[in-house]
Amino acid sequence: MVKQQVKSVVISSILAGMSLPSFASALDLSNDDELSVIGSVKAGNPEGTIPAYSGKAPKTPANFREDFSNGRPNPYDDEPLFSITAENASQYAEQLDGMIEIFEKYPDFRMDIYPTHRDVSYPEYVIENTQKNLTECKEIAGGVSLEGCYAGIPFPVPETGTQAMWNHLLQFTAYEYKTIDGWDAWVTTPDGKAVLQTRAAGYQRVKFFDPEAQGPHDSSLIYIKIRQEDLAPARKVGGVLVLHSSVDAVNVGTRIWQYVPGQRRVKLAPNLAYDTPSPNSGGTSTIDDSKGFMGPLDRYDFTLAGKEEKFIMYNNFALNNPNDCGEEKIVNHANFPNPDCIRWELHRVWKVEATLKDGYRHAYPKRVFYWDEDAPGAGSVENYDSSGSLYRVANNIAIPFYEGEKGGMVADGTIYMDLQTGMWSVQALLGRAGAGWTVVEEPLSDILFNPEGMAGSGFR
Repeated sequence: MVKQQVKSVVISSILAGMSLPSFASALDLSNDDELSVIGSVKAGNPEGTIPAYSGKAPKTPANFREDFSNGRPNPYDDEPLFSITAENASQYAEQLDGMIEIFEKYPDFRMDIYPTHRDVSYPEYVIENTQKNLTECKEIAGGVSLEGCYAGIPFPVPETGTQAMWNHLLQFTAYEYKTIDGWDAWVTTPDGKAVLQTRAAGYQRVKFFDPEAQGPHDSSLIYIKIRQEDLAPARKVGGVLVLHSSVDAVNVGTRIWQYVPGQRRVKLAPNLAYDTPSPNSGGTSTIDDSKGFMGPLDRYDFTLAGKEEKFIMYNNFALNNPNDCGEEKIVNHANFPNPDCIRWELHRVWKVEATLKDGYRHAYPKRVFYWDEDAPGAGSVENYDSSGSLYRVANNIAIPFYEGEKGGMVADGTIYMDLQTGMWSVQALLGRAGAGWTVVEEPLSDILFNPEGMAGSGFR
């Protein structure tokens, strides 16, 4: 009886956006009727527009090829339920939040709403460690660092804004994954002409999710290492970037190294942080806009505003399949990506409001984050300027892995819309035949993520 009361209070608190009682940590997620193994609400909504969490990955389509010669085919055979346009957007204001301003600025903007699918799975070790994190994973240093965390979702039932943000930063995709034939970054001018900014090979090692990790992680753990090797255009070929980010944002933080072929040397790039314009986006996003948000948490106060239902980009297979929407069709469209290529679904999301702390500066004094309850890498972000106007919107390209038993969702690609300039950009797009994200079977070499090994590999 007591356990059932605990669960009822927790579920009511989650759905109402209230603070959770401290005894929420007594939950057993592996044997719970109401919460999933990663802490999301199992049930759908009363209206039936959000289904129950399946706990499984989508079924692999019969026409999927591991060399991505056929792209990443859509596992769902469905059509849009309806479309949201400038004419009917006011009817869906509660599910659009600040994005309703896009319809006001661009009357031809459109969102095709598809049936919602909650199909994303997690390896058993991640599930087991998520249960441990309910009692062991702690925020320290005011929430900007962590200690005692295992290789699972750090805060399956978040109680603070910083906890929800750590869930996003430590989203599960895989321990190691990479691109086949590189990802693309495009910038589209207000007249609808797209320019390729970067084509790059990408490698990622998320050490936080090391399946061999024993016990809780050290509080100085480098939780993610990223390598980017520039393949195009010609002026960038041979450039290399390596990033290391630690769960100790105070004493270790994030370090980025660059190898620039013309200079023939590796250098630490401390200025590639916070609101420095991203070199891959033509000035339409900042460095910490990557993946919706990827940066230290020290400059903002984060408030957990609760859970709500919101239309977000989800299951965006068309953006990763040239048979559905090739890159030229996606990017050569004024002000926003071609609506024919974008899939929107209604999902429950954690809403986090961020306000800039006194004494700090950033191009975005206010940010609002919406992270999916099942896979916190998926979601959207509204960034506001100093006048309180919506400045830029970021939407992550979220795709669950369906091949094999790997599980996870990759949400590294992001679409940025700059409402002040009319420009927009996309990073980590894989809409070409032969291009795709894949989970690594053989361990990646340490040299890939070693700054001392950058110069030789980037030589041209």
